[in-house]
Amino acid sequence: MIEYTSIELMICAAARALENGRTVAVGTGIPCATAMLAQRTHAPDLVIMFEAGGMAPQLPTMPISVGDSRTFFRGVMATSMADIMQLGQRGMIDYTFLGGAQIDAYGNLNSTIAGSYDKPSVRFPGSGGANDLASFCWRTMVVTQQNARRFVEKLDYITTPGYLTGPGAREDAGLPPGAGPYRVITDLAILGYADDNKRMQVLSLHPGVTLDQVRAATGFRLEVAPALEQTEPPSLAELRILREEVDPGRVILGRPC
Repeated sequence: MIEYTSIELMICAAARALENGRTVAVGTGIPCATAMLAQRTHAPDLVIMFEAGGMAPQLPTMPISVGDSRTFFRGVMATSMADIMQLGQRGMIDYTFLGGAQIDAYGNLNSTIAGSYDKPSVRFPGSGGANDLASFCWRTMVVTQQNARRFVEKLDYITTPGYLTGPGAREDAGLPPGAGPYRVITDLAILGYADDNKRMQVLSLHPGVTLDQVRAATGFRLEVAPALEQTEPPSLAELRILREEVDPGRVILGRPC
């Protein structure tokens, strides 16, 4: 039996969703590890972009920030944040990875505050480039731990748009048709969005996880895909690459989920 952690499972599941020849905007941490794994397995021509301007690098080891020199290693261009955001506005970025303190049933994200805006109990870092990327990249992916405090019925603040209030809401707000949330990969399941109502739905349960466990860790009603699947566990090859090439220092893999 292959032993793996929940973080390793999440990274492998997310990496498999990235197709060869596509473009993806990532930050550091788990999103970067995901893109590196995809590039070293089934997607050697995956074009990775960093907010600070690194374009299509062949990442040698895990960078510690988006401005790390490794994010430009053997890249096709060393450009700027303005240029990366412009590529998103022009519809040239297929995937992006985002996160937040809260996410709702429509994939809207809060990374601004907890509580009221004027007197919050916690103030988070804010949007950064998250709003821009979620607004214009074609598919937004989130990799996060799943619990009812994070998966909430109503956000304290909408930092980053998902499907807003449901079908047609993004388009009514002036955002590109066809773009929006795509996958949420957690320590329990792989989640997507129903075509008819744009609400989050369970696509795949991780090994040993039940649907009741996923529902208990969610603060809103979850849809369930007609053909519910089981997530394929990490392979030995994926784990070797993750542990020996992507993150040998266990900067990401050593974190508790």
